[in-house]
Amino acid sequence: MEFKNENEFEQNQPNSQEETGNTKNEELLLNNHSDDSKTEEQVNSVDATFTVRSNDSEVVQERMESADSEEKAASSVREQTRSNSQSETKKWKGKGFVSTIAAGVIGSVLTLAVLPHTDYLKNYYQNTDNQVASTTSASVKPVTAKPTMASTNSIADTVEKISKAIVGVVNYQQQQNNDPWGNSNSAQNVQAGSGSGVIFQKNNDIAYIVTNNHVVEGASKLEISLFDGQKTTAEVVGTDALTDLAVLKIDAKYVTATADFGDSSTLRPGDQVYAIGNPLGLDLSRTVTQGIVSATERSISVTTSAGNWDTNVIQTDAAINPGNSGGALINPQGQVIGINSLKISESGVEGLGFAIPSNDLIPIVNQLIKSGKIDRPYLGVGLADLDQVPQMYSQNLPENMKKGVLVMNIDPNSAAAQAGFQPKDVIVSMNGTEIANSAELRKFLYTKVKTGDTIKFEVYRDGKQMTLTAKLSNNKGA
Repeated sequence: MEFKNENEFEQNQPNSQEETGNTKNEELLLNNHSDDSKTEEQVNSVDATFTVRSNDSEVVQERMESADSEEKAASSVREQTRSNSQSETKKWKGKGFVSTIAAGVIGSVLTLAVLPHTDYLKNYYQNTDNQVASTTSASVKPVTAKPTMASTNSIADTVEKISKAIVGVVNYQQQQNNDPWGNSNSAQNVQAGSGSGVIFQKNNDIAYIVTNNHVVEGASKLEISLFDGQKTTAEVVGTDALTDLAVLKIDAKYVTATADFGDSSTLRPGDQVYAIGNPLGLDLSRTVTQGIVSATERSISVTTSAGNWDTNVIQTDAAINPGNSGGALINPQGQVIGINSLKISESGVEGLGFAIPSNDLIPIVNQLIKSGKIDRPYLGVGLADLDQVPQMYSQNLPENMKKGVLVMNIDPNSAAAQAGFQPKDVIVSMNGTEIANSAELRKFLYTKVKTGDTIKFEVYRDGKQMTLTAKLSNNKGA
């Protein structure tokens, strides 16, 4: 359809002004006929299309009849136009209704023709199956690292989202109350310390939290403080002192958000990271600090309740303070790529914080959820580094031997007892690999061999070198 311009549209409409003007002209002509005193100039001043003489009545009558004929003709044209317009409108409405019905039929046919060739039905039934499977499965899903993707949100949005999965962990321990005479009369729970934790999974009625072992160690009660101010108690699922990790569980009704683990192997020095936790207690809960990855795969010697251990960590200059332990180190995508664990706090030292990489902690977390402990090869000896014991214990050793591990005690039901180990034996190698201290022995035991393997130990006893063979068991977690 072409739209005409405004002038063209007006030209096609009945001109009511012209009709009114014609009617007035006729009335004036009649008045002129009855009043011969009006002059020719007065008539021409109203309508200059024709001239009327004062005594020419026949001409006036003829003009009036002509005007009447024109009026009737105009009326006939208007009636015909109106009739045609109404007819066209009815036809158009009929055509519109038929077009609408036809469009609907054609659309339905196209939908039925195209739908079988799309994935809609397949996806629909797949989603339905997945919903049924998720409601019927009660098993805990293994924790995995998510691929690192580009973030479309601002850092503030990312932090706001993941902060809902960061909790405070308060460690309460029993303390005996003594009367003035030194007698113990009662015990009560007192706060021994606090740290942070990360909610990483919600499974049916249970939500799981990862934190550091030193945050929960020795607790008689653990209190969890959530982002909205609610508090609840937590139960220990399992701990591993050697890697300084622990898994707790709480009622899932308190949980509205969980955090995802990222792939820590993709980190490079210079990558942006953010630490979230509760430094110095719950008054500064969910504090966010910014930094970069200073280095990856750092090895830091730490002393734990299970012995000395060389921990693989991520080094960062993001501010980490007491209370941050167990909190999240995240990338800009909001994925947890580390659990903040320790820092070097000495005079003149700044920006040396460390986090356990996500790829190292994920297997520990999964095994703690599964069995409540970490199954490692168990030798069954108490150890001390040779360079840390009195020289009287090493006087029978060769003069050039300054490194090794001194056996302090032996579990009578262990592989070491069956192999013939005795106190004061000095271990210097395992399967041909030199052992300088207890940390190296544990590292070899937990990373190079597995339960059931047979190990050859080179030891010195009373100044004489000998070989002992032990078959490793797993009757205890280390």
